Amino acid sequence: MSYRLSLLDKSPLAPGDNAADALKRTIALAQAAERLGYHRFWVAEHHNAPELASSAPEVLIAFLLANTARIRIGSGGVMLQHYSAYKVAEVFNLLASLAPGRVDLGIGKAPGGLPLATRALQGAYDPARKPGFAGQLDDLGRFLDGPVAAGETLAGLSATPRPPVAPERFLLGASVESAELAATRGWHFVFARHLNGDDVLLADAVAAYRSKAGRPPLVAVAAIVADSAAEAARQAAGLQLFKVHVPGAQSVTVGSEAQAEDYARQAGASDFRIERKTPSVLAGTAGDVVAALDRLHERHGIEEFIVEPAVKGDARLTLAEHLAEARNSTIPQHAALRQAVPA
Repeated sequence: MSYRLSLLDKSPLAPGDNAADALKRTIALAQAAERLGYHRFWVAEHHNAPELASSAPEVLIAFLLANTARIRIGSGGVMLQHYSAYKVAEVFNLLASLAPGRVDLGIGKAPGGLPLATRALQGAYDPARKPGFAGQLDDLGRFLDGPVAAGETLAGLSATPRPPVAPERFLLGASVESAELAATRGWHFVFARHLNGDDVLLADAVAAYRSKAGRPPLVAVAAIVADSAAEAARQAAGLQLFKVHVPGAQSVTVGSEAQAEDYARQAGASDFRIERKTPSVLAGTAGDVVAALDRLHERHGIEEFIVEPAVKGDARLTLAEHLAEARNSTIPQHAALRQAVPA
C-alpha cells in the first residue's frame, strides 16, 4: 500500500523514570525512526503533566534535529492559543535555518493542559486584544510568508531569520471545521483519529479537506502492538479517555475522570458534563495494525499516518520496530526501499 508512516511522541514517564529518562527514550526513538524509514517524528506539548516530559516541543525539536540526520522533525503540535504568532514564526524559522528542509510546524487548538496552566501561560495577555484562533493562524501564516506586505498592519515586519526552506505547515484537529480552516489557509491538515475515533466524522473531514485542498489529510492514530491480538486487546482495555464539556468553553479530552473533574474545578464551572469516550486505538499484532492502516488508506485515500505508540518505556521502540518490519513485509521490495529513504 502506498502511504508513509510517521511517529508522534509525548515523552511519557515509565514507572521509575524521571524526566531525563523519558527524554532519553524520546531521542532514542527518533533515531530509531530515522533508521527504520519513518518519514517524520513529531513531539507534543503538554503542561503541568508530571507523567509527560514534553512541555516545550520547540526546545526538544532543536535537540532532536541535532541528534538525527535526515528524518523530518516537528511539533504535534504547538498550542497556538498560548503564544504570540510572531514569536512562533521566529522560533520555527530559526529551526528551519538550522536544519533546512527537515522542520515541520504543527499547530493545535487545544490548551494542552488544565485551566491553571492556561492562566499561567496567558497571564500577560489582555483578553480583549487577543485574536481568536483563526486570526492567530492568519497572523502566523503572514509572518511565515513575510515580510508583511505593504498596506497591512505591521507592514515590513519580518520573522527572522528567513530560512532557505520554510517549515512545512500542519493544522491538527478532529472536526470538519478544522479541516476547512486548514484548507482555506493553505495548510496541511492532520485528523486526530487517536482522539476522536468516529469514522463517520473522519470521512466527512477527509471529504471537506479534499474538496477544498485537492489532497487528502494526514491521519494520526494510536497503536498498541503485541505478540498476540489478545494481549494487545488486554493492554488497550486499560486506556481511558474522558471529554469535559463546560458551557461557553472549549471541550477538552483528558486521560482520567479525576482530571476531568479537576478541569471543571479549575475552570470555575459548576455546570459541566463528563463524557466517557472509548479510546480509538489500533491494537493487535504488528500485522493486524498494518492491515487496519491499509483499510483506512483504501477507504479514504490517506497518504500518511502519524502513529502514536499508546505504550510507555521501551515498548515504544519495540512497537516502532515491529510496525516498520510488518509494513515492509507487505509491500514490494522496490517500494520498501523507496519508503526507507525519507524524502
